[in-house]
Amino acid sequence: MSDSRWVRDIRVYCPVAPPTLAALIAGDPGAVERDATAAPLLAILRTPPLGDFGRYREVVELAIGYEGFRPDEGAVPTLGAVGEASWSPTVILTAIYDAEADVAALADALLAAHPWDVPVIAVSEPYRLLVRR
Repeated sequence: MSDSRWVRDIRVYCPVAPPTLAALIAGDPGAVERDATAAPLLAILRTPPLGDFGRYREVVELAIGYEGFRPDEGAVPTLGAVGEASWSPTVILTAIYDAEADVAALADALLAAHPWDVPVIAVSEPYRLLVRR
């Protein structure tokens, strides 16, 4: 069996401007670096120990899509209006890190930088990541 290490990942669901999503779909992944909302979150996800793969640093996965939602009373939506169904162009930024690493300060920084009333930031349970010997 191959070697492995115990890791976690942190996933940030981040709204992006429609031109950013269009550029990403057209094949320009660098557009996320220029997006006013995503760029600060991406910078935090590139802070060690996040994205540490030994010979590679600042490893971040990028997925594109949309997030649907309907704000209820009491919500302060960044996009859309209370009571109305809305769709937001969204990217999912994921960074993997050592399962024992303390990333509490970085998680707090992500929460502070995220524009949504209720940020969607998920931290996984530890899991095995296969590595070459």
